[in-house]
Amino acid sequence: MHKITPIILAGGVGTRLWPISRESYPKQFLKIGKAPSLFQQTVQRFRSRNFTRPIIVTNERYRFHIVEQMGEIGTLPELILLEPFSRNTAGAVLAAVMAQAQRTGDALCIVAPSDHLIDDTDGFVDAINKGAVAANAGNLVTFGITPDRPETGYGYLELAADRRPNNDPVPVQSFTEKPNLETAAAMMASGRHLWNAGIFLFHSSDMQDAFAKHAPEMVAPVIAALAPNDVDLGFTRLDKAAWQAVPDTSLDYAIMERADNLSAVPFAGHWSDLGSWQGIWREECRADPNQTGVVTLGNAHSIDCEGSLLMSERPEQTIVGVGLRDLVAVAMKDAVLVADRSRANDIGAVVKHLKAKDAPQATIRPRDYRPWGWFEELVVGPGFKVKLITVHPRGVLSLQSHTHRAEHWVVVSGAAHVTIGDQTVELSANQSAYVPTGEVHRLENNGPSDAVLIEVQTGPYLGEDDIQRLEDVYARR
Repeated sequence: MHKITPIILAGGVGTRLWPISRESYPKQFLKIGKAPSLFQQTVQRFRSRNFTRPIIVTNERYRFHIVEQMGEIGTLPELILLEPFSRNTAGAVLAAVMAQAQRTGDALCIVAPSDHLIDDTDGFVDAINKGAVAANAGNLVTFGITPDRPETGYGYLELAADRRPNNDPVPVQSFTEKPNLETAAAMMASGRHLWNAGIFLFHSSDMQDAFAKHAPEMVAPVIAALAPNDVDLGFTRLDKAAWQAVPDTSLDYAIMERADNLSAVPFAGHWSDLGSWQGIWREECRADPNQTGVVTLGNAHSIDCEGSLLMSERPEQTIVGVGLRDLVAVAMKDAVLVADRSRANDIGAVVKHLKAKDAPQATIRPRDYRPWGWFEELVVGPGFKVKLITVHPRGVLSLQSHTHRAEHWVVVSGAAHVTIGDQTVELSANQSAYVPTGEVHRLENNGPSDAVLIEVQTGPYLGEDDIQRLEDVYARR
């Protein structure tokens, strides 16, 4: 059998897992506990000899997260496509399919979100192999999850016939968006309904034909977005102006709900999209042999609680629940969420509310990840700001200057190579440097371990936009 090309969609922002998931660092890249991130688990799921190297579609802002996390698990991508902004899944899939076809011609492709949990990789690969038979016959194939409860947070697939022996592919009759509880219970009882996992298998030529037939308005702008072939540091950027003209719609709506050659492969293994705090609570309860119904993550403690999730993101921050029933309480440095667990699917409204108030907590995490490492604000006051900065080995900040602020750097550990004006110096632990306002400067780490610094900024304006980049090894725009 020919190898299958994975197309991994990694541009989502996961607002329903606010406050830990935000636009600056969404849920697919988070590592809850010591487990690999959901993105890393997705990549690893396609590392067998059945698959080629993956094509990753992501947002421009996440490109270095992708490279770093793939490097951590020792996997190289075939291609990383960068969207200048999201246009939902239809445009992303078509761009990836066209880019793949340009490189290798027609091929069997599987599209998968980067933020799903699937425990049984062998069973999942077996389901893919069954789907490949239908895809090789010209069908578009989707994967449906056998429901174990009437779930109102997922869409459903209705099979056109009873499930076949060995869960072989079955034609799809219809799609249903997130139903109410009564409808979800009836669908589960019918035996012909599956949760829609948003995972698809097809030949690239068949998917392009499907777009030409069902969504022809998308074809020209996607071709135009790919045409410049703007390759930058190994990333392929989609043209911003052309991408603006791509309709903002899902693959389900643009193609799958309209196709007459759609089949579904039922998958009975454990699956979760971990799309809400209810999902996190359910997964943690499933892993708890005592089945207490209380989940504590991080420095969290429960006294006489039931059916609740308590989480503290930071070791130095303690959260204690007393007498709570069916609540979610999540504490971060800059935000605290307290919600009824049954309202977990409504957390996205919190983010919209905060955005309307221009609250930075809506989109930005306290720790801001950059291609060279990360920084975190420790203290902010009138005319000053204190940051903790970590620069990874071989990390290089841009050559830059500031109009309104001066900076003082103190090395805590490791070594920092510092450029200030026409002078360069190597600083080790307990040594410091001063960068006057307007002076050109750069910070880099040539050592084998992280360089950790405290930065004190002083000046009348301390916003992150007070920066003039003169040179940047990461080609940030």
